[in-house]
Amino acid sequence: MTTLLVIAKEPRPGRVKTRLTPPFTPEEAAALAEASLADTLDVVARAPASRRVLVLEGAPGPWLPPGFDVVRQCAGGLDERLAAAFAGCDGPALLIGMDTPQVTPELLTVDFADCEAYFGPAEDGGFWALGLAQPDPSRLRGVPMSTPQTGAAQRARLTGLRVRQLPPLRDVDTAHDAKLVAKAAPGGRFAAELERLAGAGR
Repeated sequence: MTTLLVIAKEPRPGRVKTRLTPPFTPEEAAALAEASLADTLDVVARAPASRRVLVLEGAPGPWLPPGFDVVRQCAGGLDERLAAAFAGCDGPALLIGMDTPQVTPELLTVDFADCEAYFGPAEDGGFWALGLAQPDPSRLRGVPMSTPQTGAAQRARLTGLRVRQLPPLRDVDTAHDAKLVAKAAPGGRFAAELERLAGAGR
């Protein structure tokens, strides 16, 4: 069975979701980040996995459900941190971030029986999921991150593998993204937190 990895930052004001500020304050952006992370971890907890790992920058909080191993992110750029997350796995692994609270257990239920990789493109040109049957950190190191070409560059690193593509999802980066993602997952903590902030005048 597959190891499910979530790479995330502790939701601290001024450290997460800075592109939501403005219109949101750093504290409100952190509250939205915490809700997004909590929704994501809840989905991962309900998906089939041999192991669930939170690869975290910062310290865990009350938003962390039981059943997760917590591993500290290594130093370096995002490509190095993602590569290190896979390097810690000894079998098939699927990695996602904390920016797609609309993800479902069904999307994370993967089977490497007839493929060697999974790739989930993000609507902003990045990617929201990457799965490898044989975790190979070299397939991530050196990929330029946080650019409109990141997804294409990472997908190119999978050349030679049998790849299954997952549906595209929208990352929560901006206030516009937040509204669309909340509509896609209206029953989650993220949608509830965004509604609460809207009721407070946002």
